Amino acid sequence: MTQTPDTRQPTGPQDSTSVREVDVVVIGAGFSGMYALYRLQSSSLSVIGFEAGDGVGGTWYWNRYPGARVDIESMQYSYSFDDALQQEWQWPEHFSAQPDLEAYANHVADRFDIRDMIQFSTRVTQLTFDEGSDRWHVLTDQGDRVTARWVIAATGSLDATNVPDWPGLDDFEGDWYHTSKWPKDGVDFTGKRVGLIGTGSTGIQVTPVVAEQAGHLTVFQRTPNFSVPSLNRPLEPDYVEDWRQNYSDRRKEMRGQPLLTMSTGTGRSMWDYTPEEREQIMERAWRSRNGFELVRCFNDVSTDIKANDVLAEFVRTKIRAIVSEPDVAELLCPKTYPIGAKRICVDTGYFESFNRENVTLVDVHTDPITGLTPQGLATTAATYELDAIILATGFDAMTGAMERMDITGVGGVRLQDKWGEGPTTYLGMVVSGFPNLFMVHGPHSPSVRAQMIMGGELQVDWILDVIDRLEDTQVSRLDTTPEWEQMWLQEVDTAADRTLLGQANSWFVGANIPGKPRVFMIYSGGFDQYYRHCTDAIDNDFRGFELSNRREPIGDPTTT
Repeated sequence: MTQTPDTRQPTGPQDSTSVREVDVVVIGAGFSGMYALYRLQSSSLSVIGFEAGDGVGGTWYWNRYPGARVDIESMQYSYSFDDALQQEWQWPEHFSAQPDLEAYANHVADRFDIRDMIQFSTRVTQLTFDEGSDRWHVLTDQGDRVTARWVIAATGSLDATNVPDWPGLDDFEGDWYHTSKWPKDGVDFTGKRVGLIGTGSTGIQVTPVVAEQAGHLTVFQRTPNFSVPSLNRPLEPDYVEDWRQNYSDRRKEMRGQPLLTMSTGTGRSMWDYTPEEREQIMERAWRSRNGFELVRCFNDVSTDIKANDVLAEFVRTKIRAIVSEPDVAELLCPKTYPIGAKRICVDTGYFESFNRENVTLVDVHTDPITGLTPQGLATTAATYELDAIILATGFDAMTGAMERMDITGVGGVRLQDKWGEGPTTYLGMVVSGFPNLFMVHGPHSPSVRAQMIMGGELQVDWILDVIDRLEDTQVSRLDTTPEWEQMWLQEVDTAADRTLLGQANSWFVGANIPGKPRVFMIYSGGFDQYYRHCTDAIDNDFRGFELSNRREPIGDPTTT
């Protein structure tokens, strides 16, 4: 087996034996982490940020695979906190590609002098809460030892890479790549026999690009996905100018929307229209500049299975019309779960790729993968000789990034053990027994069910408001209780039960990770409703929180 390595060399601190004391540690330099650092610049608090990569951008730093592109319109998928930034930055396309999103992150880091607050190429490996001092002790893979009163984990929902434990992976003599750890210099697949495993959003983006280059591309599909065309194109100057002139009003409107995006849906039931009218509305949505409009064109698609069936069949009809081979088209048609129960994909020529002579679709639901061989891949039905393999196998979503840090809270309880039967949180941002630790886009927050840059801004604003309110008080510890966690879990489950979201084996419920508890991990009641819960809790005397002062001289539990 040969995997092209990440050759970036880490840089460590000058003195790895000293202990540095700060007020706040921010973990992660994606869009949420950068915004937290920006906000903390103007405070009196001392702060340091740690980032595992050697640059900013988070998702858009790591996921540089062929075809990587945002699935929300660029004019909306951007920071809202600074109007000058909104006016000056020029997006090239309606759905921007990874290089443009990484360039935007770097522009923001430089424009607001955020970069100097971050220690790059440094991964946090351990967090231990000291009950005597009410401080977190933070260790990194570079030997850093830091204590902090507050920790903000902006590690993201989709960060912990999932590499399936297939037999023979180490014996494969070709090169294999995971899409979330793609080499910076890219990969040349010219003339090669390439196997792509996974047809979620990433696999759907990779397929058309690699198909144009590879000698032959074999796509191994376990579950087909609903996908709609992005109809991506360069941004028109008039469209950009209209947004710039109306950013303030539109951002305000977006904050009141469940998905934190502009919506042009009808706001009415599918059954308010005749079949002919429904077809026209769905057709307009299919051809709109925003692919997600399709699942929002009626207000009951996510709650009424009969309405959902109509929309799902509309998309399946589109797939059958695009893909020339009927048997292949049927394999590409999702039939086992409602449309929208998995995050809907937005593509650029995905289904058309299967009309190419050099592309083959293999159904590994019927004939599962049994392992890799030195020359390729084996299923229960056949073996495939391959020169390279692409793993588009996703992430240990929502909980993986937190659990892979060794986090120990009150009473020596490890977060991984506490979450052994599924995550528990209050408001998706705090965990009982782990005081003064906040998560952005954590489990039981809206996460990917809303526009994540603005969602991250609002969550960070809430976190820093909490810190600001407590900083001048005698309170040294903010915690919640298991009872409030269970109340919030009930709120999350109730919101999900109103929808069809639970009717799919998706990473929303951890179904892509063997042995992971099957629980719904995303608040689906809408970001607008979610944020009202968050602000009401603080405005009502920190409802759901326990505040205390147990501060004593600082110790170092990591040495015992």
